[in-house]
Amino acid sequence: MMKTKILISTMIIVLSLTSCEKGFVETNGQLQVKGVQLVNRTGDPIVLRGLSYGWHNWWPRFYNEGTVKWLKEDWKVTVVRTALGVGVNSENAYFQNPDFSLEKIEAVINGAINEDIYVIIDWHSHQIFREEAVDFFSKMAKKYGHHPHIIYEIFNEPVHNSWEEVKAYSMEIIQAIRQFDPDNIILVGSPHWDQDVHLAADDPLTGFDNIMYSLHFYARTHKQWLRERGDYALAKGLPLFVSECASMEASGDGPLDFAEFDAWIDWMEKHKISWVTWSLADKDESCSVLYPSSASDGNWNEEDLKESGKLNREKFRVYNP
Repeated sequence: MMKTKILISTMIIVLSLTSCEKGFVETNGQLQVKGVQLVNRTGDPIVLRGLSYGWHNWWPRFYNEGTVKWLKEDWKVTVVRTALGVGVNSENAYFQNPDFSLEKIEAVINGAINEDIYVIIDWHSHQIFREEAVDFFSKMAKKYGHHPHIIYEIFNEPVHNSWEEVKAYSMEIIQAIRQFDPDNIILVGSPHWDQDVHLAADDPLTGFDNIMYSLHFYARTHKQWLRERGDYALAKGLPLFVSECASMEASGDGPLDFAEFDAWIDWMEKHKISWVTWSLADKDESCSVLYPSSASDGNWNEEDLKESGKLNREKFRVYNP
């Protein structure tokens, strides 16, 4: 009888501990921006660290809930980023095949919500498509805006547009999102592949809450000069979020620069800046983290991971709670 009581008590304790375990979003809740800092619902600084999926139209096989689950459990990511290929010349891009495109990115969004991590909905374009972006983000905000898991990246990397053009575009997209979602974080791009954050710092958007600005880097190409530009933006009060980065050159290929990547991580961690690496794909390039032999739904072993995959996984497991 005594053994039975002890066994029952032990089971109750185990069940109680299990029920007390909270997911990452359940713990941190609605994200906010205070000054230049991303904070959680209690106002404490928070740093998100995770992986971006490659363009959905070229690597759709990875856009499923299984990969989200594996990235959370094995890579310890706290955020993932969908990359909606928009106006590219591809039969599965958003403009060419919207139903397929939404099916793919929503699989990752739903996976992130189920796994209770944050997810960036990325309009992965290098040029302005104003009308289409308003329609898309209105739909996303209406469907998912009540979830605190959601972050919107409204313009992946402006290339040829001026800051004045990007700013006007951003204001219109933000207004469309805020009709349905008053508070989730919105990431705003800047000219020249999200590197001209100094221009945004000198002329930021006003009248909106919970806005941050994307800074992208590839460590072998972008070095101390870009970190100094980031320092300038922060000193001017511009909140930064590194929504895409990697350790090789800006082409996405070539050897990894471990020392420079570490310098960037030190800089981001010092300033409590969230960072997302590129990319979940199996392309023959050094920034794609997987080999073609890898499974489509996660469960990858060491042989499936390229050098950048091993590096990213190691960093996430070190820095994430």
